[in-house]
Amino acid sequence: MLSTECDLPGKVAIVTGGSRGLGKTMAIGLANAGAHIVVCDVVDVKKTVSLLQSLGRESIGLKVDVTKPTDIAMMVKKTVEKFHTIDILVNNAGIVKSAPAESMIEDDWKKILAVNLTGEFLCAQAVGNQMIKQKQGRIINIASVAGILGSAQSAAYSASKAGIILLTKTLAVEWGKYGINVNAICPGIFLTDMTDSYIKDPGFVQMVKTRIPLGRYAHPEELMGAVVFLASNASTYVTGHTLVVDGGWTAGL
Repeated sequence: MLSTECDLPGKVAIVTGGSRGLGKTMAIGLANAGAHIVVCDVVDVKKTVSLLQSLGRESIGLKVDVTKPTDIAMMVKKTVEKFHTIDILVNNAGIVKSAPAESMIEDDWKKILAVNLTGEFLCAQAVGNQMIKQKQGRIINIASVAGILGSAQSAAYSASKAGIILLTKTLAVEWGKYGINVNAICPGIFLTDMTDSYIKDPGFVQMVKTRIPLGRYAHPEELMGAVVFLASNASTYVTGHTLVVDGGWTAGL
């Protein structure tokens, strides 16, 4: 029964930041469950689109800067023109830049907040208006454990991810009456291009072994189940929730 509930045959999903890393992996997970995928990113998405098409799913790629409302409006317009619906939004586009709080450049602060928080809001707003018309939809905002626990040299990133968690709850409260479920995922340490330099650091490796109960970092494929669950009928009564996928990192002191 559960496997059927997690199937997404014919559903249409937009994945922002979908060209690589966790975004690409989540797009593959949704496609494996049966969804058609609109891959959006500021960089080339052709390889990801080709991969998804090889899985037997319809997929298109769009160049979208989530800080630009005109790009977001185009994203919604072209998705609806192609598929006539938007069932799922995976709000994943994000950036990170580490710096001590006392010397962080204001422009870096503004850019991180603009992409990670304002960008997720603008995408949710635009897609949400389409979902309100449909009277159904699933929005999955990608936050981070850095939005739950303080992390040195990540003031802007942590602030943006904490904001996403509360944005998720607020949208869930507002849009539940329209049949829209809004949830967030907080990934822990996953092996991606973004984290590769950290994972090669011996001190970071030791922290992983001592602080994370499972004693290891995660592989991107280990996020697929979470995103498919929140996108599917297996989670019809789940909204306003933040699903932490971190190997137990935030569970203890």
